[in-house]
Amino acid sequence: MRRTLWFLLRLGLVIALAVWVAQRPGTLRLDWQGYIIQTQVGVVAVALLLLAVVAYVLVRLFVLVWRSPGRLGAGRRTSRRTRGYQALGRGFLAVASGDGAGAGRLAAKADGLLNEPSLTLLLSAQAAQLAGDEAAAAGHFTAMRERGAALKQPDMAFVGVRGLALQALAAGQTQRALGLVQEAAALKPKARWPLLTQFDLQARAGDWTAAAATLDALTAAKALPAETLRRHRAALLVERSRAAEADGNQDQALALARKAHDLEPASVPAAVQAARLLAATGSARAATRALEQSWRLAPHPELAAAWGVAGEKAGAAADPLARVKRLEALVALDANVPEAHVALADAATEARLWGLARGHLTRALALRPTARVYRRLAALATAEHGQGAEERGHLAQAARAVPDAAWVCQACGGVNPTWGALCSHCGGFDTLAWRVPGASRVPGGGAQGAAAETLGFLPPPEPPAGGAEGGGLRRLSDRLPTFTLASLRPGRRT
Repeated sequence: MRRTLWFLLRLGLVIALAVWVAQRPGTLRLDWQGYIIQTQVGVVAVALLLLAVVAYVLVRLFVLVWRSPGRLGAGRRTSRRTRGYQALGRGFLAVASGDGAGAGRLAAKADGLLNEPSLTLLLSAQAAQLAGDEAAAAGHFTAMRERGAALKQPDMAFVGVRGLALQALAAGQTQRALGLVQEAAALKPKARWPLLTQFDLQARAGDWTAAAATLDALTAAKALPAETLRRHRAALLVERSRAAEADGNQDQALALARKAHDLEPASVPAAVQAARLLAATGSARAATRALEQSWRLAPHPELAAAWGVAGEKAGAAADPLARVKRLEALVALDANVPEAHVALADAATEARLWGLARGHLTRALALRPTARVYRRLAALATAEHGQGAEERGHLAQAARAVPDAAWVCQACGGVNPTWGALCSHCGGFDTLAWRVPGASRVPGGGAQGAAAETLGFLPPPEPPAGGAEGGGLRRLSDRLPTFTLASLRPGRRT
């Protein structure tokens, strides 16, 4: 539309000029070297116009001839680039379809047509890996690394280093992989992959201090959600506390454990570690406060066990009755938590308070009938009456009851006997959650998922022989009197 308007404007100007000249007739006389040329003004105007047109055509023709070699070369280069990028695209499609041989041929063709070493070397490396030639792939990745450094192209060098690092990881060369990952992090400090891989390798190697420094870099780069970073930091602090304790540095171990507990109060390992170290220094009240804070957030058997021994002096003989008294205070915090009743029943069994132990196990059975409670009842029956039908009945119930919760890896599903920052099966960092093996994962689960057991609605076990319904246990528990230490004496049958 604009071109049309511009053409019409110019045409109008020419017509207006022609009309203006036609309305003003005259004669033009030229006397030069004895020659006299005399003609009308209109004829001169037309001649000048034709001369201008011829000059314009001649100039355009000259420019066309002058530029034709460059345009021919540019056309050839454009054609080569087009064919090169077509070969490159078909090569990546061949890699995606699993055609290693075809991808290699197309990579060689693209390399001959294009001056794009980053893309052609990457395609060649992937084609070699697809064909199973890891040595050739390593050569291509090394070429990317070196040429990227020489051409000052950090992106190309980064891809080459990353490929070499992945090869080292696949071959189990963790130290070499760690060095390559650190090199990649230096090339692109804000990239997420090098920091995460470096953190994972340092954690798997047990280098908690270095892993903490890398976690600081991950925090600065905002590479992970804030909740995940906080949970990872708490797990690192617990492991650093354990390492300091093993080295005999109790003060540092206690400081790290308290920091972990303050950072993540719901963390069972952090609370247990802090409480144990506080109790060892004689701060039984501070240990109990730390355990109570975590207990209210996520009741857990390990918290109950730590609560029972929180007031005992290091090296002193255990006092079962004092332990029972302490655990009664734990039950008083919330009588609807089965873990507290099971812990109190264990202490009562050790003190030979059979009635107290049975009453709390019955209460725990009404709250959540798991296999662990039935096994405790079987052990109680054996301790009180010896082996017999009662013990066998409880063991049979345990075989049919809901499985016990355990530290389960969220990555591989492996069951770990105790908590650790690393899974004992797959080596994953901060992947353990307290839940029933085989159950669905806890939303947002991680190493501090101690609430998994208390949040789940578990199905009741099969009813016992005789047709008693599962709700009968709860009704029986409601009719039981409240058992306290003052109502019983050691060794008394109830």
